Amino acid sequence: MAEQPCPGPLASLAPLNPQTHPRDKWSKKMDFLLSVIGFAVDLGNVWRFPYICYQNGGGAFLIPYTLMAVFGGVPLFYMELALGQFHRTGAIPIWKRICPIFKGIGFAICIIGLYVSFYYNTIIAWALYYFYSSFSGTLPWASCDNPWNTPDCTNYFGRSNVTWTNFSRSPAEEFYTRKVLEIHKSRGLYDIGEIHWQLLLCLFLIFAIVYFSLWKGVKTSGKVVWVTATLPYVVLLILLIRGATLPGAWRGVVFYLRPDWGKLLSTAVWVDAAAQIFFSLGPGFGVLLALASYNHFHNNCYRDALITSTVNCLTSFLSGFVIFTVLGYMAEMRDVEVEDVARDKGPSLLFITYPEAIANMVGSTFFAIIFFLMVITLGLDSTFGGLEAVITAVMDEYPQLLAGRRELFVLGLITVSFLGSLSTLTYGGAYVVKLLEEFGAGCSILAVVLLETIAVSWFYGIQRFSHDVKAMLGFTPGLFWKLCWVAVSPALLAFIVISSLLDQPPLTLFDYQYPEWSTSVGHLIGASSFICIPFYMVYKLVWTPGSLKQRLAVCIRPEKTTRAPRAEVVGLAPIL
Repeated sequence: MAEQPCPGPLASLAPLNPQTHPRDKWSKKMDFLLSVIGFAVDLGNVWRFPYICYQNGGGAFLIPYTLMAVFGGVPLFYMELALGQFHRTGAIPIWKRICPIFKGIGFAICIIGLYVSFYYNTIIAWALYYFYSSFSGTLPWASCDNPWNTPDCTNYFGRSNVTWTNFSRSPAEEFYTRKVLEIHKSRGLYDIGEIHWQLLLCLFLIFAIVYFSLWKGVKTSGKVVWVTATLPYVVLLILLIRGATLPGAWRGVVFYLRPDWGKLLSTAVWVDAAAQIFFSLGPGFGVLLALASYNHFHNNCYRDALITSTVNCLTSFLSGFVIFTVLGYMAEMRDVEVEDVARDKGPSLLFITYPEAIANMVGSTFFAIIFFLMVITLGLDSTFGGLEAVITAVMDEYPQLLAGRRELFVLGLITVSFLGSLSTLTYGGAYVVKLLEEFGAGCSILAVVLLETIAVSWFYGIQRFSHDVKAMLGFTPGLFWKLCWVAVSPALLAFIVISSLLDQPPLTLFDYQYPEWSTSVGHLIGASSFICIPFYMVYKLVWTPGSLKQRLAVCIRPEKTTRAPRAEVVGLAPIL
């Protein structure tokens, strides 16, 4: 269907006529499904979910996790897919068709996407460094006989009468901290030191892969995900079988699933469950909007939402078995409790704990290679999605400027991301990564999702949105979905945001305590994206003619109501 540009000053920002510039479409339905699964299933499924699960009551945690998924995560996942598919545009221009005064949400999403690209790809670069280092007869983190090791290095595998103290450091830990990161050469955030050139090369290779996967759009990225989204499951299955055969594996599984029902009385457990499901499924990052915008209009996005969110949650659960069978094995070897081994979450779990166990398995080189290949592919999928969200949003917002120049724009975006990542490649780069991870996409993204849900459900109108879904799928969303969109999901998000702001523990990494000024910098980073929303509201109200009442009426009314073939038949008169 041809789209007529908006008259007046916004005409230059209107989407190109699809008759002359047809929008890309996914070549196959599986290209889309694998892209969504690849984005949603990321490194957090492997390093964050198992840790949070055992910390919050083991098997009992699955109750709040499932409830938060059903009433919060999946409804918002479905909403974003439906919005993207119906309006067929990115996270910035879509607000002209929903509620123009909230357009700042699109800009905030793009800034958050950039912040994530500044640190997330560095973690993948660390995995690439490990992947390269794995091609050796003896893994370099298997012993204490290396130039980077210290007298505190203690190798207890296969040895008796080894005393493990609070000062002991495993070979894997020293390889990670003193060889890969070289963090001992930095004194903290005020002295992060020089750039680690090996990591610089690794990051360059990662961004090169990302560029050539994204430069032609969904036609190329849709093919790449057939490898990057499926390979992790093959590797997870291999590692699960291997882990289950290790001595002490059962101890890890029991520790992982042993229910502590008393934990369910703690508010913190429910906050963790809600935060985990929202960050895992990823509504609010603009990725689901972008990926769904390349779908055919009548694609069944409802079924897609159920399939992909279920796969994501089950992958998290499966990853727990992969991780904890190995932690049980390590506890058996150290002759300590599993909880003494399973103290680390985040990158340390991937780069210290698991590699340490792999180094002492039969066939260690093979398992190290496939494990870090899995980590790389898990990370690449999410990077593809995150950057595609920014690319689609900006190119759809400025089509007259960027039409036909996708390759050049993607190159510019990749260059900006690469330059923004340089501080994370220094000797103190891990401190920067932790700061960006904590504040770049923490409360800010949750607040963005909250406002997005309110804008769609309350301002655009749940009735109008339901009509849009019916135009695509032939049926109206049920009462359950409408209640979740209008009340339950916003309430859960508000609960998480308030709880997160009120309870902010001190930031630490290894033995380093972050200074107070760094926390202030972190809050500025978080606010720098969210501030786009009120700024744009003020800008929109100031530049819209008329009285204040007239301006508000114009600013909350969709500028376009008809988006796709046959959309008119359901009657898209404004429903306020």
